[in-house]
Amino acid sequence: MLIGRDQKSSVIRLEPGAQFHTHRGTIAHDDLIGLQWGTQVSTHLGYPLILLRPSTDDIVRNLERSTQIIYPKDAGYILMKLSIAPGCRVVEAGTGSGGLTLVLANAVQPTGRVISYDIQSDRQELARNNLEEVGLSSFVTFKNRDIADGIEECGVNALFLDVPNPWDYLVQAHSALGGGGFFGSILPTANQVISLIAALETADFGRIEVEELMLRPYQTVSARLRPRDRLTPHTGYLVFARRLIPSGG
Repeated sequence: MLIGRDQKSSVIRLEPGAQFHTHRGTIAHDDLIGLQWGTQVSTHLGYPLILLRPSTDDIVRNLERSTQIIYPKDAGYILMKLSIAPGCRVVEAGTGSGGLTLVLANAVQPTGRVISYDIQSDRQELARNNLEEVGLSSFVTFKNRDIADGIEECGVNALFLDVPNPWDYLVQAHSALGGGGFFGSILPTANQVISLIAALETADFGRIEVEELMLRPYQTVSARLRPRDRLTPHTGYLVFARRLIPSGG
């Protein structure tokens, strides 16, 4: 990641012989390869840039995308609520542009697995390319399949649905999860959340929770600390539950 004095940043893959172009000048990738993180460099016009290793947050925000992604503030919380850790097996649907897929894959490596379902093959191909760019594709199995036809895995640790009608797939989700397994979903509107809660209440799921996260970034200027002009007040409602064993089952 290259970041300027105005705090604008660019995430790039360094390749021998290539150049980074900006309206503030250019800089050769060869001049960056091998430098220590945190080194200050300059474009050919003398504009200073700092070379940093991008965080997972930086990478997700800079992904090539064809769909809306799950914001990092929500993705990080999802990891905790679903208890995602190295070695976990996690199912997600749909894949989208692969933002959450990347976060999940980074968390389950080196011995875990993410199985990602989507009915749109072009979206999955973009997600696959995004994961390959950051070296995480080997921890993901992509399946171009409608989960209405069933989820092929069983006994998984966690399952997350990023689809507009998750209540239609609770039978499949219940079948895929292990006992007490973690269920999660994200929805943009309250009426969708109500439909999902009503379905969870009758589908052998317990400990149902609904939460919304608010993040308020600030201008980091010591002389005039204040909230940034642009905020993202609502990204989605997060719904969580646990798989229960049916009585007598």
